[in-house]
Amino acid sequence: MSTKTHIHSDEEKKALKVRLRKIAGQLKGIENMLDEDRECPEVLTQVVSARKALKSFAEKVIHEHLHHCIEGSQQDQGRKKLRELLDVLERYVE
Repeated sequence: MSTKTHIHSDEEKKALKVRLRKIAGQLKGIENMLDEDRECPEVLTQVVSARKALKSFAEKVIHEHLHHCIEGSQQDQGRKKLRELLDVLERYVE
C-alpha cells in the first residue's frame, strides 16, 4: 500500500460512511431474504441494487481521488498516483 497523501475531510468521511452503512444494510437485507426463503428474483433484485450502490460508492471515491490527490500533485508524483489509480481501475472493470 502507498503512503497516506490525502486525508479525507470529516464531511467526506461522513458521507462515505453513510453510503457504506446503507450498502451493509442492503447486504444484511439480502441475508435475511435468504433466511426467509424469498423468491430468487426478489433476492437478485436486491443484489442488483446493492451492486449499483457499491459501484456508486467506488465512483465517488475515484472522483475524490482524481480531484484531491492527483490534480494537486507535483508532476512526477501525479503521474505515479495516476498509474496507481489506473492499476486499480483495471481490476475494477474486470
